Amino acid sequence: MFKKSIQICLAAGLLVVSAVSGLFASDKLSTAALSHYIMGVYYDDLGEAREAIEEYKKALSQDDSAAAIHLNLAIALIKDNKLAEAAQELKGLIRQDPEAVAPHAILAILYSIQNEAELALGEYESALKNASKLDPQDIEIYHALGVLYLKQGKFKEAKEAYRLITGLAPDDPKAHFYLGTIYGELKDYVLCEQEMQKALALDPDYDEALNYLGYEYLEWGKDLDKAQGMIEKAVELEPENGAYVDSLGWLYFKRGEFKKSRELLEKAAGLIEDPVVYDHLGDVYLKLGEAAKAGANWQKSLRLDPQQDSVKKKIEALGKNVGSAKSN
Repeated sequence: MFKKSIQICLAAGLLVVSAVSGLFASDKLSTAALSHYIMGVYYDDLGEAREAIEEYKKALSQDDSAAAIHLNLAIALIKDNKLAEAAQELKGLIRQDPEAVAPHAILAILYSIQNEAELALGEYESALKNASKLDPQDIEIYHALGVLYLKQGKFKEAKEAYRLITGLAPDDPKAHFYLGTIYGELKDYVLCEQEMQKALALDPDYDEALNYLGYEYLEWGKDLDKAQGMIEKAVELEPENGAYVDSLGWLYFKRGEFKKSRELLEKAAGLIEDPVVYDHLGDVYLKLGEAAKAGANWQKSLRLDPQQDSVKKKIEALGKNVGSAKSN
């Protein structure tokens, strides 16, 4: 099984720091505003958010145009759980400068706190896009943007981000790996294989790429010996990775070694709770003549992912077969 271990890179947090420092440099504060601003930072450092908020507001009463103060005020408001007020500050900054990085990044964090996942993703995307304009050679920004697009299922946009990285840094195995997974999602299997092979040429011990390509070979019905070598190496590198153990179990299923397959798939199920593992277990139990266990595992798979039409069909077919056997 290819287990997607894609997580959003919160590089936006680092981007905030660099962006904020830029704001400080550009803001020319009056003496009165600066004194209140410094006191606000002082209280912030002490963890006294409410006192910091009061000082930042006093500073803004002297100079309302200072972006850095608005940004620090928004952060302090978040710390004090005044989220609606913080959002107003950040949205005001975005209206003033739509291409800023920090307000979008902080607003994304605010939306995350509120469990507004889609809004958070949109703000991270804006932050990263703006950051890429400020530093078009920084591949980490494109990595973060690519991962974000993958999280959203925007595979064409993700492809462009990773193609940029492979152009800027052709020796980056991670970029070739992710680009390969994207081609796999887009069902361009020739380019998928090419990118995975590039990743492995650059890093022969890249366990995710070994497992991914090995498992895809199983799905494509291509060269089981090569698939076995790659998957076994992935398991050797990460023996407690349930996704890799599942791949090895599925390999033995493809080879018709069902008892060995069951042993490995049961181990995988003990390591991770995943619908693919239970689907595979259902298949191997059916081959071993244990229909009840097959049905139970398919039901587990469906509970974890109710959208699996193929598993629904297996359960339906199993029910018909059992009913037919009883009538006979």
